This record gives sequence, C-alpha cells and structure tokens, in this order.
Amino acid sequence: MEAAGRRILVDCGMIQGSRDIEEENAAAFGFEPGTIDIVVLTHAHLDHCGRLPLLVKRGFRGEIIATEATRDLARLVLLDAAHLQEEEAHRRQRRLYRRGKDNAEAPLYTLLDVFDTLDRFGRRAQFGAAIELAPGLRAHFYDAGHILGSASVLFEIEEAGELRRFLFSGDLGNAGRPLLAPPTAPAEADFVVMEATYGDRRHRPYAASVEELYEVIASTFQRGGNVIIPTFALERAQEILFALRQGIEQSRLPPSMSVFLDSPLAIGATEIFRRYPRLYSPTVAELFSRHRDPFGFAGLHFVRETADSIAINRVTGGAVIMAGSGMCTGGRVRHHLRHNLWRSEASIAFIGFAAQGTLARRIIDGASEVDLFGEPVAVRAQIHTINGFSAHADQQELIDWRSRILGVERTFLVHGEEAAMSVLAAKLPGPVEAPHQHQAFTF
Repeated sequence: MEAAGRRILVDCGMIQGSRDIEEENAAAFGFEPGTIDIVVLTHAHLDHCGRLPLLVKRGFRGEIIATEATRDLARLVLLDAAHLQEEEAHRRQRRLYRRGKDNAEAPLYTLLDVFDTLDRFGRRAQFGAAIELAPGLRAHFYDAGHILGSASVLFEIEEAGELRRFLFSGDLGNAGRPLLAPPTAPAEADFVVMEATYGDRRHRPYAASVEELYEVIASTFQRGGNVIIPTFALERAQEILFALRQGIEQSRLPPSMSVFLDSPLAIGATEIFRRYPRLYSPTVAELFSRHRDPFGFAGLHFVRETADSIAINRVTGGAVIMAGSGMCTGGRVRHHLRHNLWRSEASIAFIGFAAQGTLARRIIDGASEVDLFGEPVAVRAQIHTINGFSAHADQQELIDWRSRILGVERTFLVHGEEAAMSVLAAKLPGPVEAPHQHQAFTF
C-alpha cells in the first residue's frame, strides 16, 4: 500500500502447497524490498511471516510492527524455518557431492538472516490503540481471533483533506472455538481486503468435532493402533491439548493415555501461549487465574530430541502422536506416517486445512499409496478429517464479519482457492473482486 508518502507491506508469507513451491518462494517479490518503509504483520503463521528474512536479505531496512504475542511467535517460527532450510540445503549438497558435483546449494535464508529480521521489529501494537505510521497515516489493530496475537488492521489515511479507511482482515478466527475470543472489526471502512479460505463451506460445530476426536481415539485404541494427528504448531496443537485434557477430566478418555507432542516448534509455542493469559476467552483465563495449566495433563510427553522422536516408533498402539507439519509437507510427522500409515489398526486424524498439492491433501483425497522418503507406502490406516477445529472462520462467519462493517465501497478477496473465493463473492454485498498476483489498484 502506498499512501501519505510511505510504502507499507501487509504480511510477507511463504507460499505453501504448490508443486513449484521452492521456485515460487525464491522468485522476485514484484517490488523492490528496499523501497518498503514499514511491514505490518497480522500474525505469526508461516504463510504470513515466512519470507520476512528473505525481504531483509534482499534489502528491506524498515520497521516491522506487530502485536507482542505475534512478535514472540514469529521469532520461534522464523528460527525454525531457517534451521529446516539450512538442513535441507546441506542434505542436497551432500547428494550433489555423491554424484561428483559441487554446485553450491544455498538455503532461501539462514539463521543470520532471521536474526537481522528480528532486529527490524519495532513498535508493539495493542488491540484498540492506534499507531501513527506517518503524518496522516494511522494503523488500528483489532483482535482477529485466529491465533494468539493475530490482528486485523485498519489503516486511516488523510490526504488532500480526505479520509479513507482500508481494512485488512488478516486471517479471521472461528468463533466457536474455546481458547480465543471471537474476531472483532471496526464499525466502518471504505475498502476491505479479506481472507476467503473457507468461503465455500461451513464448519462442523466444535462440540461435535471434539466428540468425533474422542470416538476416533477410543476406536483406534480398541483396534490396538496409534492415532497420528498432523499438527499445526500454533493454536491447533494447543487447542487439541486443551480438548484432550478436558476428555481426561470428564472420563471420556483414559487417564493413563500417552500423548506425544513431537514438535519442538509446537512445544515452544505452547510455552509462549502460557505467557499471555489476558488474550484468551473468559473460560481459559479463569483456569490461568486458578493456576491450572489449560494445556497440561499427566500422560503428556514433550518430545524435543530427535532420538526421543525415533523412540516413539517402537510404540505400536495406545498412543496419540501429534507432530508437525499439519499439511505433512515436512517435519517429524512424515516419519510417524511411514510407521503407521500402512497399518489398518492405526488412524490418521487431519484437523486442519490441507492445500492442493500437499501430502495431507493426497491422503485425504483417497490415495491408496503415497511416497515417503523415496519409498511407496500403502494407505491402510483409517483416515479421518475433522474440520471443526479449524482456526479459520467458515463461510457464514466470514459473511457475518463483513456485514458488521458499514460504508464499504469495495471488497477484495484474497487467501483462498479460486472456487472458494468465487462462492463467497456471490454472497457478499457490493462490488467484490479477487485480484491476481501483482495486480495494482488506484484509489
């Protein structure tokens, strides 16, 4: 966004799900990074913050503004992403050496690039308070209810005696979930840029989804298998831990049940989540006030070391194994799938969005066999998709959020597959557009 003599970038995420993902992430941004004055970061998911280090590496020297919780989580996410990229580049280099080649395999960015990026984080945004970005340009942050610290951002711009208001939704939360408060929005805006991830469907009610999860665990344990849950580290992991804790307290789940959170990123995120009790729903805030951990119980094991992760594979039944990544594009979950996907007594429970082209989507769509670490693995486990845990607003919630905002001249849909955006566009009032990449608009 160019206004009041400033160039502002809202989010700078890593592209996920595409078959050409590496080329797309390494491609030019479509603008010169050095000309950006300010980055406003809505939240810390990788598809919103994941290319910030590349932006800095290519010349960005401005300020990054986010809420305090987003800042803490982004630090964790970016350090993890750089570590994984450096490891992958090292593996590729070894493969080239074995083939007699010595081409340099550079990661997209390094840990040093992340540290340089963290130095660019400046003012901390607060919900309900304005930040002046320049004379005549203010940013207001609203709780988006998506993950801890997530925000929608309203820009108020005064130029030539005229006031214009641009609202960026960021990712909007699912109001039916227990941890966070529902999304908020300003009363008025002239233009709205909003996400459309689930613009074509409704979510199953949260309570029914929790019930289904309990049933999946019970039936799998009866068969003598494990339940593998590909887990998003931010929000989803904590929400599932909260649901499992409740199930044990209500005698719906075995009190001795072993649950492995096999994700250093999710473990670190859980520790950060404990720092911000004021950002939760009243129910969860009350637990904190009574010094009760909403995410902890007796059978929970935090698995940080690789050797301990490998040891889990000796457990053939009676365990819930939560591991990243949620779309199975990398991480430790792929190892657990290799050891359990072919076993008919096991279950795989997908609890979040799976983009086209990802391993998770192929399994959900009914693949009878998938490739894992260069070998074919049969899909014989029971496959479950439980979508009521989604951290995204569904179609009706998106419509309701948009309807609360008055005075909108035009709505722009982003962050969704084409079919979802097309369905949602038909249900929203006024002119609605779905811009393509690098398309520009003048107001």
